[in-house]
Amino acid sequence: QLSLGHLQQKYKRRLREELRVRGLFGVLFTLKFQKSLKTMSRSPAEDQLEDFKKKQQTAPLLTSSNGAPVEDKTNSVTVGPRGPIVLQDFTLIDELAHFDRERIPERVVHAKGAGAFGYFEVTNPEITKYCKAALFSEVGKKTNISVRFSTVGGESGSADTVRDPRGFAVKFYTEDGNWDLVGNNTPIFFVRDPVLFPSFIHTQKRNPQTHLKDPDMFWDFISLRPETTHQVMFLFSDRGIPDGYRHMNGYGSHTFKLVNAANEAVYCKFHYKTDQGIKNLDTEKAGELSSSDPDYSIRDLYNAIARGDFPSWTFYVQIMTFKQAENYKWNPFDLTKVWPHSDFPLIKVGKLVLDRNPGNYFVDVEQAAYSPAHLVPGIEPSPDKMLQARLFSYTDTHRHRLGPNYLQLPVNCPYKVTLNNNLRDGPMCFGNNQAGAPNYFPNSFNG
Repeated sequence: QLSLGHLQQKYKRRLREELRVRGLFGVLFTLKFQKSLKTMSRSPAEDQLEDFKKKQQTAPLLTSSNGAPVEDKTNSVTVGPRGPIVLQDFTLIDELAHFDRERIPERVVHAKGAGAFGYFEVTNPEITKYCKAALFSEVGKKTNISVRFSTVGGESGSADTVRDPRGFAVKFYTEDGNWDLVGNNTPIFFVRDPVLFPSFIHTQKRNPQTHLKDPDMFWDFISLRPETTHQVMFLFSDRGIPDGYRHMNGYGSHTFKLVNAANEAVYCKFHYKTDQGIKNLDTEKAGELSSSDPDYSIRDLYNAIARGDFPSWTFYVQIMTFKQAENYKWNPFDLTKVWPHSDFPLIKVGKLVLDRNPGNYFVDVEQAAYSPAHLVPGIEPSPDKMLQARLFSYTDTHRHRLGPNYLQLPVNCPYKVTLNNNLRDGPMCFGNNQAGAPNYFPNSFNG
């Protein structure tokens, strides 16, 4: 049986052999490349690998997925120097089998995005008059958050600077469970009835025959549904192409219901306004960036946080009583309309701050699952039709995309509470599966 030291020595010998084979040109090229990395003026995103190297100091021993040391990573096991590969080459089989399964379904909408972590801090006690949610309980209280920004219609490889609404979803990790505020950078949407939502999204995607983006599809739908006019005017104004994600506002968009400690309820809308100032891109500049830097917004957010320039947003609510809702001049639950600030002024609640980049994009951003159905005591749905449909659709798509146990993934886990329910088993079940607790209710055994 080979010792660890023997394997490390063998690995070093093979590396020296490869350097000899590559010859002097290869060595000189490598040295020149490494020198250029040190002298170039680069951003934190570009220096990610160099920063990793500084933290890592030495390369660890290469292992297989089951933790065993890998003796040779550059050659497959064959029958003789030129013979066929043998099935017992677990390193090769392990690599190929995992590679074949690396990709998961991308989001149907909001596929291209960026994410970060931070905190929410309460700055105004007035919110407790309206809402008993634990995260609002006292001034100065901080709650950890994760945020995902996104475009809407494009695929995961599309450009960041297209004319499109932007997603702005926030997950609050509270002691009463996770609350997801799944919003956009506009306070309204194109349609008010969810039965039209799939058709509208189809117009944002590709023509089923040509597989090309088709403006005829978009404008045909818009022309036939006049309630889209409000959002279309937003989309084709300056704010249709934000300058990255740091310089745009966010909105919960829907109407929600808040309940206070006395079980008195009001309706509300959530707003989060950028503290960096509003900045937008003109069409010409956005087009240039689409070709020269299609990941412009992701890069801008990552570099800002890495430099310590932490973006923040001031968090507000609008409040409407039940009586006001009954008598208001239009339907307050219509997602194509706003509540005028003159009638329902903004009330400051706190601040959102992003101060940590993802440790791994797939784990922290691609697997992140935000759903309007993830509510906590004190925050409830309203009769908003679009909200009602999203309560089902978002959790349904997460189960399809990530699996039935998606809420056990670290980025989605309500880690501040202990789960006690009857949900068990299923693919990729993590943890102790609630051990021996009864998996039915009611029961007589303290489950």
